[in-house]
Amino acid sequence: MSSTKKIWKNDKELFSIAKSELFVALVGDILDTLGYQHQFLPPSIKPLNTDFVLIGRAMPVLEADVFEESSKNTNNPMMKKPFGIMFEALDDLKEDEVYICSGSSPRYALWGGLMSTRALKLKAAGAVLHGYSRDTNEVLELNFPTFSYGGYAQDQGPRGKVIDYRVPIEIEGTRINPGDIIYGDRDGVIVVPKAVEEEAFMGAIGKARGEQLVKKALEEGMSTVDAYNKFGIM
Repeated sequence: MSSTKKIWKNDKELFSIAKSELFVALVGDILDTLGYQHQFLPPSIKPLNTDFVLIGRAMPVLEADVFEESSKNTNNPMMKKPFGIMFEALDDLKEDEVYICSGSSPRYALWGGLMSTRALKLKAAGAVLHGYSRDTNEVLELNFPTFSYGGYAQDQGPRGKVIDYRVPIEIEGTRINPGDIIYGDRDGVIVVPKAVEEEAFMGAIGKARGEQLVKKALEEGMSTVDAYNKFGIM
């Protein structure tokens, strides 16, 4: 484990360092060494723009399939409410938080342009969807970091409802708790648990700086065997 001294005082400083010096793969490598080997979300979740980089605190959102927008004969009052509590969840986003949603089937879009507009106003960091997003041109024009299966126009209105938020969720076996760090770039999205975030990012910073030394050595002709034996990085 790297002995790199913590060099950030708050989330804003950490997130700035991550965007300027790191990339997702580095943090994933360190999490592997810490014994957290199942932190990547499925590779089907990709940025709408390959230049998007996202980092922030998780605001998990739980979605569920429904089969009509508003049910008249129901035992659950939420079934009468279009979109469930999606609007409340969206309005509760805080600065540098990530709207991360799971729980539904991929039959409809979980995010769109108007949601991006509201999230930008609230200074949210981005959105990660275990499913599709829509209004792709609008989202790209807004430059709001959105990671999803891609664009699919079918509306969630009569097909899905948000049933809770700021609760633990899972995406294909990876657990996301409120406040975990969500970090994404073109190579994937990783969940950094709060319990090991300092070790993970300290280690990643140390590795990033070490990789620059390895790169220089390789450019100067050192073999990969010798470089790995000397630096322990590859």
